[in-house]
Amino acid sequence: MMNPRLALGATAALTLALLAACGSDNDDSAPVVTPPQDPPPVTTPVTAASVAFMTDVHFEDVYGDFKNAAFAGIPMKDGRNATIRTMYAELTSTRLFNENYFAFRAALDDAYAKGIRHVALPGDFSDDAQPINIDGIAAILQEYRAKGMRFFIAPGNHDPNEPYDDMEAGKNDFLTKDGKEQKVYATGSAACKAKDPAVVCSDQLMEQGYEKLVAKLADHGFMPNRADVLWETPFSKYSGGKYSYDEAAVQGALANRRFEICAEGTGGGYKAAGEAKLGKPYTKCTMMFDSSYLVEPVKGLWLLAIDANVFVPNANFDPANPTNIKGFDGAGNAGWNKVVTHKQHLLDWIRAVSARAKAENKQLMAFSHYPTMDFYANQTAAMKAVFKPGAFQTARVPEVATTNAVAATGLPLHVGGHMHFNGTNDVTDANGNFFVNVQSPSLAVYGAAYKILTYKDKDTLDVQTVPLSAVPRFNELFPLYQAEYDYLQGSTAPADVAKRWNRAILDTKSYGEFTHYYFGELSRLRFMDEYWPCEMKEAAMSLNGRQMLILSQLQTKVTLAQLKDAPGVLPLTAGCAVAGSAGGTPAAPASQLAADWLVATAKAEALATKAGLKLDDFAQITPSIFYGDFHRTVYAGELALRDMGSTRVNQYKVLMAAFPAAPAAIAKVGDKLSDQNPVGVPFQAQFKQVFGILKGLGSAKPSEHFTIDLKGKKVSNANSAALSFN
Repeated sequence: MMNPRLALGATAALTLALLAACGSDNDDSAPVVTPPQDPPPVTTPVTAASVAFMTDVHFEDVYGDFKNAAFAGIPMKDGRNATIRTMYAELTSTRLFNENYFAFRAALDDAYAKGIRHVALPGDFSDDAQPINIDGIAAILQEYRAKGMRFFIAPGNHDPNEPYDDMEAGKNDFLTKDGKEQKVYATGSAACKAKDPAVVCSDQLMEQGYEKLVAKLADHGFMPNRADVLWETPFSKYSGGKYSYDEAAVQGALANRRFEICAEGTGGGYKAAGEAKLGKPYTKCTMMFDSSYLVEPVKGLWLLAIDANVFVPNANFDPANPTNIKGFDGAGNAGWNKVVTHKQHLLDWIRAVSARAKAENKQLMAFSHYPTMDFYANQTAAMKAVFKPGAFQTARVPEVATTNAVAATGLPLHVGGHMHFNGTNDVTDANGNFFVNVQSPSLAVYGAAYKILTYKDKDTLDVQTVPLSAVPRFNELFPLYQAEYDYLQGSTAPADVAKRWNRAILDTKSYGEFTHYYFGELSRLRFMDEYWPCEMKEAAMSLNGRQMLILSQLQTKVTLAQLKDAPGVLPLTAGCAVAGSAGGTPAAPASQLAADWLVATAKAEALATKAGLKLDDFAQITPSIFYGDFHRTVYAGELALRDMGSTRVNQYKVLMAAFPAAPAAIAKVGDKLSDQNPVGVPFQAQFKQVFGILKGLGSAKPSEHFTIDLKGKKVSNANSAALSFN
């Protein structure tokens, strides 16, 4: 360790060189694209019972027809019209709207080439169940069905968005040939009723409820197929207990698949016990659809498609008008937390199916749209403590009691989506029930991939993740975005200036590179404001890895308030802090910061050297790379580390271990950061937790290629080259 007096005695030239270097370390004028590495080849052979899980496709028909001459889209060279959303809309959404059209076809082609003939779609297969999009995806499914593939759908919160038809829906941001935004709404919307000239009216943008959705997609699991060995719903009762297709076809009608739901919980036969426990009667009760089903498409394979959508009647519910969509809360945040309280019949059915599958030696694969356990690698509590309230949609994390309730059914395995995450988690409850939740990533975000599940034997499953790095035609729409870019650059309207994006995304060479870049822009344009507290956002968007490592070692009495008097040392300000009591004479002059920074630099250099790395190389972790890596790891887990590469992973491991064991407490004025904090204190206290969360996310259960041993109750990595922060 360097003696502080030696640091104070360093030459002026050294100090000037240090200050100059600090000024150049932060060159982050544009996000840096790191082309994803080629994934390891899939080595486990598929079988007739292998199933591909393609989650959160969010299909939007980019060549769909609004059936309104007022807006036909953008003419293409081949004679078609592109009806697409703007690039800005994509870069500020947690899902792509346009390029996933090509990614879905690429995934289907890849799965078909691998010999897979069964594909499960665990919800959000459409962008809000509009006719234009449902008709488009139905045509694609029929095309691949003709080639021998079969599809099994479970609904998500975007399909349906509401339990009944929404005739007021629409979107604000379809792209015109001039690069501007076009509003398109269903005819029941207020704008269309008022004949707003700025709005194109088309019922192709209404959002369909259960009845239309199930009818249009009946061939894809929602109704039985004569080739099925078995097909049933939670409400099925077959004569003599023997399966009959004819009976299944009758019982599969949506009118026969309803249950009572109340504001407080499950109705029907569960109501009396619920009311007794609550101590008062249930209210706002109504009948609701449940499209769950169990199918045996080939002998021995059971696919349990669970409708985990829960639309709870709210204060606006009117018994005289029970199909009014304003009378129900959305399903997005409800998930399995509400399934266990408001769809209790499902738990009983799952328990019965699980027991039958075990007794009859069936290969059971269950799936729904929603995760059944903590999908943040058990980092949820830490994330709630560090980031803004509600950040990272932590309201959607299942409660421990929920997970235990599902595990108690005896269900061994569940594949979920909804969060667009790649991840794995498991629990063993107090009764010894081992339960695994596999989070299948979306095709419409960074980390785009699908899963292949194969039973190797009755107790062992192989799970392979197939990344979509190469997607034919992924850039087919890029020339259209150029018009949008040009319009935004030429416009001086504040609303347009605020929507400017980095054109470099149109130079990406693959779908993997495109989604990598997209997620960096999503982080910059949305996540940093939405999730990160002010001072944390400033640090994450100002400091590179070299500066972070030095700052983790900084011990100084110079305060945030004095930073203005010590320019050039590090790119932070007191802008996010409030004035605190200075307490008289400053503990140290502002000029002391440069000397203290030199001491911290020597410590950081020693940490890097000990790890076989160079401190200066940490500067290659620019701010945009850091916060992009953080958010990519949240979403893609092991896939994100693969794209970082071993060098950056090792650099992050040094940072994770660099912080003080017990950082000093942050001084506050009320609930705000005080500007009397020493410069290093807020960063060390907060980013020790940030890097701890990053480590947890990147050291989770295997999520790329792994095996599940149901008998031995363990998940094992099958990829020896997998990277981890452990």
